[in-house]
Amino acid sequence: MLLRDSLHLVAERRVGLLTNQTGVDRSGVSDVERLIDAGVDLAAIFSPEHGYRGVLDQADVGHTVDPATGKTIYSLYAQGTVLGPTADMLRGIDVLLIDLQDIGGRPYTYITTVLRTLESAYASDVAVLLLDRPNPIGGRIVQGPVLEPAASSDVGMLPIPMRHGMTLGELARFGNDWSGIGADLTVVPAAGWTREMWFDQTGLPWVRPSPSMPDLESATHYPGTVMFEATNLSVGRGTPVAFQVVGAPWLDAGRVVARMGEHAGVAIGDTVVTPEAPPDRKFDGVPIAAVMLHVTDRQAYDPVQTAVSLLVAVREIHSGLLTVNQRRLAQLVGTEALWAAVEAGEPWQEIVRSWEGPLTRFRTERAAYLLYPE
Repeated sequence: MLLRDSLHLVAERRVGLLTNQTGVDRSGVSDVERLIDAGVDLAAIFSPEHGYRGVLDQADVGHTVDPATGKTIYSLYAQGTVLGPTADMLRGIDVLLIDLQDIGGRPYTYITTVLRTLESAYASDVAVLLLDRPNPIGGRIVQGPVLEPAASSDVGMLPIPMRHGMTLGELARFGNDWSGIGADLTVVPAAGWTREMWFDQTGLPWVRPSPSMPDLESATHYPGTVMFEATNLSVGRGTPVAFQVVGAPWLDAGRVVARMGEHAGVAIGDTVVTPEAPPDRKFDGVPIAAVMLHVTDRQAYDPVQTAVSLLVAVREIHSGLLTVNQRRLAQLVGTEALWAAVEAGEPWQEIVRSWEGPLTRFRTERAAYLLYPE
């Protein structure tokens, strides 16, 4: 869309580009190559967590040089912290492009990188053009608790639910206002995308947004199963089914599945997986019993509700074996109230009902920032 309809926005200007491996067209050609071929003066490249190639699952991602172009690639992720570009990195840049594929779940650092970049761009008087991409899990459904201020972190800064139903461009518009950044931000919409579309309906190639996001099935479960990152259970990192399973050597998966019962839109079963070199270092090379989730009706499925039911069942059956990093869990789900409710023995149905008021308010607030019609 930028090259076809809006090239004048970058013509005769020094351009920076925040991107990674997802910055490709439907033929797999990179945005860097497309821009250079179009005569754009590309001055520098910036990368988010996991690096420019999207293969680094480590806390410190360093600066490097793109061998294909000789351009400096500045890392905006170091020592486990999301960073914005420094004034020196932005010196001489007139406009900064952002081209990243988001995942559709709040606990993800890419929107934080975008917000930090907007802050830096504002301070350096640099205009920002965000090249929007689809929300892979659709743009209509919102689910889960809305983040509370006390739970804010690099994996969630904005008061949005676990599944927000917004594109990265819409989130940037919302965050630019809500955070009071006030950057000169223009979002170039994704042509042809409508809110009811899932990624497999776009005709675009699936490129892993991060190393442990192998496919759309994993992305669909992610807004729920990500909460188990704060526990001593594995979410299947190091397997082909990351975020589709939750398990541990001590888990009685069959009993947990039975305790959970049925949930709309998802088949729940038990299996065994063996993580190989998992980046979270959980159970490397060890066969683990796991609960496995498979979407059967994605319009009816609520991954956050299902994950809460799973957490409740695991605690009821394995209260002496389950450990939880409560601060980390609050950051991932957006509230300290979830674990307090689970510990108090509240049914998952009551926990889910407590989110309805904030979700209703969020739906109203987000309406002003949507670029694609409801």
